[in-house]
Amino acid sequence: MLTAILAFFIDTVIGDPNSRWHPVVLMGKLIGGLERLFYRPEDSDGKKYAMGAMLVLITLLVNYEAAAAIMMLSYHIPWEWGKIVVGALLLSFTISPKSLAKAGKGIYALLILGEIEEARKKVGWIVGRDTEELTDAEIARATVETIAENTVDGIIAPLFFFVLGGVPLAVLYRAANTMDSMIGYKNDKYLYFGRAAAKLDDVLNYIPARITGVLFIFAACLLGFDYKNAYDMMLRDAAKHPSPNGGYAEATVAGALHIRLGGINSYFGKKSLRAYMGEAIELTAPKHIMECIRMMYTVTVMFIIITYAMFGL
Repeated sequence: MLTAILAFFIDTVIGDPNSRWHPVVLMGKLIGGLERLFYRPEDSDGKKYAMGAMLVLITLLVNYEAAAAIMMLSYHIPWEWGKIVVGALLLSFTISPKSLAKAGKGIYALLILGEIEEARKKVGWIVGRDTEELTDAEIARATVETIAENTVDGIIAPLFFFVLGGVPLAVLYRAANTMDSMIGYKNDKYLYFGRAAAKLDDVLNYIPARITGVLFIFAACLLGFDYKNAYDMMLRDAAKHPSPNGGYAEATVAGALHIRLGGINSYFGKKSLRAYMGEAIELTAPKHIMECIRMMYTVTVMFIIITYAMFGL
């Protein structure tokens, strides 16, 4: 697990470099290229699904083999720590605690300063909903929801697959999650073409999401939040989330912080209701963003310590 510890250190100190050569950027370019190759609006629904599944298989294969090849080459580095450092660099590209924290802290600062328009703009970078008319409380809610849910696919899931199959499997997971974020939508274009990507992401996140929910409960206990309510809200509300996995993080955080997540969201001018999770004991406020970031980091460290103690990898 030294590789994971070093990867977390790299992310904490350096974060994601803003480069066109970033592995996730390259994943996105591959997915975009395959989409242009395989997607045809005139195709039948069945063919769209088949072509989307082909995109998924090629993307997974290319990314897994590329990561495996890099790790094989690292074995030839004439330095005892060479393999660990290369693996940690690759693994650090699959996790994003610093990026989540940086986005959350930036929005928190803007809300504290009363710069509501800029806060709306910044939160629009991390959520898919319309943000032009959000109130302070709604901006805080959107930010907490994003940090909580992305603790699963941005941190715990890639580390989970690293534990199962090393760096190549963590990279494969990141490729699957990137596909879901690019084509896994239930709209006219991607309903069938992106279905395989969306289903794969749901399957891969099933166990990590539930692990994250449990870890959030323990994090709440360690940080002095309401861990009992976190547990109750996870059991009561997690299944209400439109995703089969997202609710285990969001409902648990909502319970721990005594806030209510979910509610009316607007997408492309059309309002929709996402089921409520948690009880509005407190009005969602900027302070809850920082509390959620603390919980996110605590969960990350706990997962690394627990897996190191169990497997000593």
